[in-house]
Amino acid sequence: MPGELGSMEGRETVTALLSGRADGIRAQNERLILTMLRRFGPMARAEIARRTGLSAQTMSVIMRALEEDGLILRGAPVRGKVGQPLIPMHLAGDGALFFGLKVGRRSCEMVLTNFLGDVIARRVQVHSHPTPERTIAFAVEAFAALRNGLSATARGRIAGLGIAIPFQLWSWAEPLGVDPAEMEPWRQTDLLSLLAQELAVPVFLQNDATAACGAELVFGAEDTPPDFLYFYVGYFIGGGLVLNDRLHTGPTGNAAALGSMPVPSPEGQRQLIDVASLSGLERQLVQRGVAAQELWLNPELWYTDPPLLARWIEDAAAGIAFAITAAASVIEVPCVLIDGSFPPRLRSDLTAAVRTSLDRMSFLGLDRPDLREGTVGASARALGAAALPLSEQFLMDLPSDLTPGSGTV
Repeated sequence: MPGELGSMEGRETVTALLSGRADGIRAQNERLILTMLRRFGPMARAEIARRTGLSAQTMSVIMRALEEDGLILRGAPVRGKVGQPLIPMHLAGDGALFFGLKVGRRSCEMVLTNFLGDVIARRVQVHSHPTPERTIAFAVEAFAALRNGLSATARGRIAGLGIAIPFQLWSWAEPLGVDPAEMEPWRQTDLLSLLAQELAVPVFLQNDATAACGAELVFGAEDTPPDFLYFYVGYFIGGGLVLNDRLHTGPTGNAAALGSMPVPSPEGQRQLIDVASLSGLERQLVQRGVAAQELWLNPELWYTDPPLLARWIEDAAAGIAFAITAAASVIEVPCVLIDGSFPPRLRSDLTAAVRTSLDRMSFLGLDRPDLREGTVGASARALGAAALPLSEQFLMDLPSDLTPGSGTV
């Protein structure tokens, strides 16, 4: 689980919903209901009770508390043919607010999101490489600027900050083309503790590609299968794995590090990061004398030299297709999602190219997974970071069977 630091003493935040309850079971049931409303959308109380097995009395107490805390709202009554009209309950967008910090190899991004995952505001800073000093300065300034733009009431609903960051940043100096001494300070930097102390909010941390996968799990399409493999193409490509609607992070939080997977290439065996990362496209642009800063300033808008982009897509697609086939021989997942820090049009082109490359792969003895585009987009890592305090403080893993009697009472 991601770590948490940050004292609540002397502050009133929505985290009191969980920490202030005397009854731990009640808090668990609150999480269960909030998770169901997020996963399945607006539902009437009777339907929630039917799926969870919670008694009518328990439901009444919990729903009243969640309404009083401003976390859920009543929708317009839905009249059926007989009986009383049903009143759907849904999550309140302004029920809680979350900050997400993405620390990237070419940029930092801070987003402020609401309870529904809508981005209220953001800040972006481009850099040649991340250093602890610059990262902390950006995080403190961006947090203050975004927080100061809120009303006093909204500030009281800030529930924490999540950080999405590549692990062991000090080891990436050579691929980034910088002096190792510039990255060495990361080895001794506890970013989570420093920002928790500086910002005085609960802080959580996760690997950046894993966080992007978490954003797809929490904020992605409703029809996403409960098991999927996820590729996120950033400066370096990375990945994540979801099994039974749960993000699988492994014992060190670095599971599904797909960018490190060996893949064949004309130059011999290389890693997937060498052939399917935006760093390769940036390098080719710089060699042509083209400014590459736009890749990181406007990841949802840029579109560069078509022939150059077509060659990059072809190489990246071949590498990703190989990685998918290799992964399918180890972990049986029905679906693979591809997303990245690029415009939706490029995501579509890359996904189509991967599908074509998969047609040339042998799946003898394997089940070929369905290939889809991711749905969160270029800010997936920052949104995944914001999802950390949301998930840790308000949500829970849903039981596999939500029939009557399966819930907690």
